[in-house]
Amino acid sequence: MKHEPLIVERTYNAPADKVWKAITDINQIRQWYFNLADFKAEPGFEFQFEGGKDDNVYLHKCRITEVIPNKKLQYTWQYEGYEGNSYVTFELFAEGSKTRLKLTHEGLETFPMSNPDFDKKNFMEGWTAIIGTSLKDHVEKDL
Repeated sequence: MKHEPLIVERTYNAPADKVWKAITDINQIRQWYFNLADFKAEPGFEFQFEGGKDDNVYLHKCRITEVIPNKKLQYTWQYEGYEGNSYVTFELFAEGSKTRLKLTHEGLETFPMSNPDFDKKNFMEGWTAIIGTSLKDHVEKDL
């Protein structure tokens, strides 16, 4: 069985360098994503954050695997205490004064399927809200 990665694409009314800064600058990340203790867009940099819904909070452990400034950011995504390893990739495509962002989250099938929190639809809802609303509002707010 082939496992299709989860992909969310959105186009923002903002230049690519502004979107890149939003996804790599710690002060901006805290405004639209999660409250990270620290973040550096450098391969090998590790970061973690807590997230979840209701009373189910998970420690997300991530390590940056690839950085191409203004174009691509990729990191691993694991949960402390659970099997599985996935990859989150942000790709930016400049389209005139706008930027298309393609988010790919692959490897979701490696997480325990017995836990309903790891259902693909929950990731889809989460990323759609983060990419489609939180990040969009953040990068377009000063226009």
